[in-house]
Amino acid sequence: MGDEVLTERRDGGVLVVTINRPEAKNAVNGAVAAGIAAALDELDSDDQLRVGVLTGAGGTFCAGMDLKAFLRGEAPTVEGRGFGGLTEAPPRKPLIGAVEGWAVAGGFELLLACDLVVAAETAHLGVPEVKRALVAAAGAAMLLPQRVPLAIALEMLLTGDPITAGRAAELGLVNRVTPEGGALEGALALAAAIAANGPLAVAVSKQVAREARDWSGAEAWTRQADLVLPVFVSQDAQEGATAFAEKRPPRYQGR
Repeated sequence: MGDEVLTERRDGGVLVVTINRPEAKNAVNGAVAAGIAAALDELDSDDQLRVGVLTGAGGTFCAGMDLKAFLRGEAPTVEGRGFGGLTEAPPRKPLIGAVEGWAVAGGFELLLACDLVVAAETAHLGVPEVKRALVAAAGAAMLLPQRVPLAIALEMLLTGDPITAGRAAELGLVNRVTPEGGALEGALALAAAIAANGPLAVAVSKQVAREARDWSGAEAWTRQADLVLPVFVSQDAQEGATAFAEKRPPRYQGR
């Protein structure tokens, strides 16, 4: 992994992934896409890691695709993972977006692939592709209407105008709003609350929540049972009950 994407392990099993191209407003080129994909592979493969936080360096989250790199023939995608190495294949473990400044175009679509979002009150989010005669094809055109009312999604997609972090929170696109400069710390606090829980239960809860919308009514309970029953007989489930009875913090191992 090069300098375009930095990773840092924090206490409690949190992996901070930072897009590190502040001179280009963290626009995504091939190296960034590959770096994010590698970081998320690390997140999912390491049992010591519980939660990921995706952020940008230099006071900006991400300005989307690097158009200069694109014109040079550089693809900001990873096969099987999509734009930024993320949009088509989010990690199994929770991923939180921490937003300062601008998260627009592909940068906003990276956020849609995150599970939770913490944004500074001065942040702006949007999909301005139509202003350049393009389509928000890295997920926003499909996913935004699933996240907000259709009329709101269409307003954002068809005007290309950004919205504030406060408005995004009102719409349910942002979980928490912090003072300027506080998005990462806010995301780390949220990550710590998640990481304290049973990792198997967290991962399966995310899987059910994301996949259930594609299940028919007839199959939903069966599909859920297939996923959750192994969690209920896990060592972590026994530890959770034992710790509660003994009035002590649980020591989860992900097994």
